[in-house]
This record gives sequence, structure tokens and C-alpha cells, in this order.
Amino acid sequence: MRETVTGLVLTYNGERLLEKCLQSLDFCDQLLVVDSASTDTTCEIAEKCGAKVIVRPWPGPVDQFKFALNEITTDWVVSLDQDEFLTDELRASIIDKLEKREDVAGYFTPRSSFYFNRFMKHSGWYPDYLFRVFRAGKMEVSASGAHYHFKPKGNTTKLQGDILHYPYESFEQHMEKINYYAEEGAKSLREKGRKGGVTRGLLHAVMRFIKLYLLKLGFLDGKAGFYNAIAGMYYTFQKYIRVEEKGKWGGR
Repeated sequence: MRETVTGLVLTYNGERLLEKCLQSLDFCDQLLVVDSASTDTTCEIAEKCGAKVIVRPWPGPVDQFKFALNEITTDWVVSLDQDEFLTDELRASIIDKLEKREDVAGYFTPRSSFYFNRFMKHSGWYPDYLFRVFRAGKMEVSASGAHYHFKPKGNTTKLQGDILHYPYESFEQHMEKINYYAEEGAKSLREKGRKGGVTRGLLHAVMRFIKLYLLKLGFLDGKAGFYNAIAGMYYTFQKYIRVEEKGKWGGR
């Protein structure tokens, strides 16, 4: 008999792919969705898929995950973002591991992300191993800027099969997220006492492009790799020039 597992998804206006996300977790004993007061049909979709839905205003990723994990009573957790779902191969791999009851804190899973016209195979995007299948109490969550991280508390191994990730619907949406990420990144730099400005912004932006397009072989991802490297360059420049913008705009 396999150990019990909860499928966990944090949501906000995630109607685009949430049904597919939750359907890929239908082998779980429980489904838990913690929603940050969505204004679309996210909660209705989650309930239709059999998930327990808790609505809680967004306090940041660390606090929201800690709240969600305190609601879970199963042995294991499989955590996905609302724009992700499991391949059949990864589902089978997870089920197999749960039946074997291995003495580990959890498993790292590869993630394959779609950008522009393809699943990226280079550019630092793949295999993008993430700690998303873990024993309850054997994971520590932290955040850096706008991004959260799961850290295992014990031994781990890797699973076969991918998480499929569709982070953007369009370049417009990508730019909107870059705006948010750059602001959060600037806040993080300020908190660390790091300096910004045009010179640092340009230097780091160029280094970012070189890393993504050349060192990470982004040129092998075709147009998508080039567009992504340019977007990464823009994000980095924005992050550094925003570090010192506070109080410099008229009317503040």
C-alpha cells in the first residue's frame, strides 16, 4: 500500500491551465488549492476538480506556503504552480516511488518550459530540476525577490518525466511579469545594501545576455532563445536602475 499524498497548488487568476494542472494530480488522495482572492473562475474550476479551496489574501510566497503546508495531513506533498502539469511519465514515476516507500526527504523533478514557439532545451531553462515532491515536514521554503525556493531537509533523488510549464501567454504578459520581477529584485538588492545605477545596470545586463545566449547555448533555441536573452537583459537592467530610483521622481 502506497503512502498518502496531497496535491498542492497556490493560485491567483489561474483559470487558463488550472483544470489540466489538477487533472494531472488526480492520483493524489487530496487536492488543496490556496487561492489569493482570484477574480476569475479559478475557485470554481478547483472545486469542480474536487479540490479543497481556501481563499487567503497573498502575504508573500513563504507565508502562503507555510499556511498551506499546515493544512496538509498526508505523508507526501506534490506541489505545482497553476501553469504547470505533470507528464504521464512523471505521474507514473511519482506513483512508483510512493509505493516503494523509500527513506528520502523527497525527489527533484525536471521542468520543461514553453516560450514563444517551443519547449526550451537550452538558455538555462532545461532540465531545471525542482524539489516538488517531498515528505510533509521535510521541506523548507524561502524566497529571493519574486521567486520562491524549496530546500530539502534530508536525502533526495531524481524522478523520470517532466513538469510541463507554460509561464506566458504572450510577450505582453512576459513584459508585465518582468516589471513585477524587476521591482521585487530591486527591493531585494536594496535590502542587501547593493548599489544600482546605469553603469552597473548595463554591465550586469550585458553579462546576462552573454550568459543566456552564449554560455547557456540559447542560440540553439532559435528565435525563442534570442528573444528570451533580450528579455533577460532588459529585466536585469531594470532591476539595477530601480535600486536607486526611490525619492528621485518629481512629486514624491
